[in-house]
Amino acid sequence: MRAKITMQEIADSVGLSKYAVSRALAGKSGVSAQSRELILQKAAELGYRKEISPPVTPRRRDEQTQAEEERRQWTGTLLVLFPDVRSQNPESAYWGPLFEGISAALNQKGIHFVTLVKPDIHSLFSLLNPEAIIGVLAVGSIASPILHECRRLGKPVVMVDHWDKGFPCDSIFSDNLAGITEIMSTMLGKGYREYQFVGKIADAYSFYERWLGFNAALMDAGLPQHQIPALLQYEYEGCDESLREAFATRPLPQVFVCANDYYASLLAKAVKELDPSSEGVVFTGFDNSHAGVTVATVNVEEEILGVRAVDQLLWRILHPTASYERKLIRGRLVINE
Repeated sequence: MRAKITMQEIADSVGLSKYAVSRALAGKSGVSAQSRELILQKAAELGYRKEISPPVTPRRRDEQTQAEEERRQWTGTLLVLFPDVRSQNPESAYWGPLFEGISAALNQKGIHFVTLVKPDIHSLFSLLNPEAIIGVLAVGSIASPILHECRRLGKPVVMVDHWDKGFPCDSIFSDNLAGITEIMSTMLGKGYREYQFVGKIADAYSFYERWLGFNAALMDAGLPQHQIPALLQYEYEGCDESLREAFATRPLPQVFVCANDYYASLLAKAVKELDPSSEGVVFTGFDNSHAGVTVATVNVEEEILGVRAVDQLLWRILHPTASYERKLIRGRLVINE
């Protein structure tokens, strides 16, 4: 007799996370309409039957607190900030789905919100009524003066995919260290021994964390570091010249470990132009946004990042004195043969 179908089997079949499958099957928010339809269709095909699991009490929320959040009629407006640094805006391939998760979660709770791109410290609240703002979601690398102005006005802040050492607050990240560790373990297991990290690690804290995980993996494997400093400040623009200078006197590595898939796509083109006989060189990325370029990447659940950021901000509004939290959303390793 066929064993019971699990949520993990459905997740593997549709290429989504178990979390997304769980919310779709439960009819909860945080999953796009397209993904929900795909999940429900696959569940029906596989003959999935819903299992009743014992209730799990979250670590810091008792039943009374959860009930309070569900019953609460939220008034006021949430402010969502984007820095508009390169592709960090609601129209981008990465930040767009994240913003969709934020807007879906807020709409489901009936909460009004306003989005500002490239906010200016002098006009931040001159265009808005500070009294109406109940909280701030800072998506990407928002400038420190903006964040401090929000706190001066008593507005709780949750950062998404960014960390500011001078501004402690709640934050939501993809699990960068776990993701890059999986990528490196896969590549090391395939026998590759020559690596070069590529990406401007000063641009984003997530890039920096991936760089740290890359270093740790090489150290654990007992491999020497031969990193080219210029490629750790690698700009999206002008990559051809940077690459040509970096490898004028040394051979290409076996693997370019890129800070994200966009870097990998630019680098693959530049390497091919630099050395047409470089078919043996491979590229890894992060965020699974450019199919066909990388041999390994991590599928980041951008919409879930947005949903969890809203959850955290609403919880922070109700618990202003609780210790700050950093939440990590685990991505799924994707191997492209």
